[in-house]
Amino acid sequence: MWAERRAAARAAPRASRTGPRPAGRLVALAALGLPVLLALAGCAGRVPRVPVPLEPETSGVELRLRAEVAEWIGTPHCSRRSDEGCTDCSAFVAAVYAKLFQARLPGDTLAMSTLGGPIRPLELRAGDLVFFLVSRKTRHVGIYLRNGEFAHASSSRGVTVSRLDDPYWTRRFWQARRVL
Repeated sequence: MWAERRAAARAAPRASRTGPRPAGRLVALAALGLPVLLALAGCAGRVPRVPVPLEPETSGVELRLRAEVAEWIGTPHCSRRSDEGCTDCSAFVAAVYAKLFQARLPGDTLAMSTLGGPIRPLELRAGDLVFFLVSRKTRHVGIYLRNGEFAHASSSRGVTVSRLDDPYWTRRFWQARRVL
């Protein structure tokens, strides 16, 4: 079929192939282009930002957290456990809290999301827990550090430090809680 069309196009006189296109085809393309352009413009709208406090000084809690997180950076993600080889987000948070604050946290994100008291993003301090709804059934938790940064166990990058104002995390932000 395609071979027949190519052969017919080669056999056609040169002037008809290089002449102006029929107006109907241009109008149809333009009509298609405007709705598609408008739809794409709607998708590219501004993502609301999670407001974060700008803390002028580093606290002792933050320094301890950053030192501990540095030992975990790059640890691969795995589901529902924490050992020297891999961790998931809630096991990472529970292990850090146990080591630094001698606090025993539950082993799953949903149970952690009920601890302490809820706080607004502008009230965040080092050590607060930040929660995200990654999908309808998947929740994620991290430990707030300072100036919009939080440590967590990412399923794609392992233990890492990310920013609350990253569009991915901003869209999924659920709540913050103070446990300490």
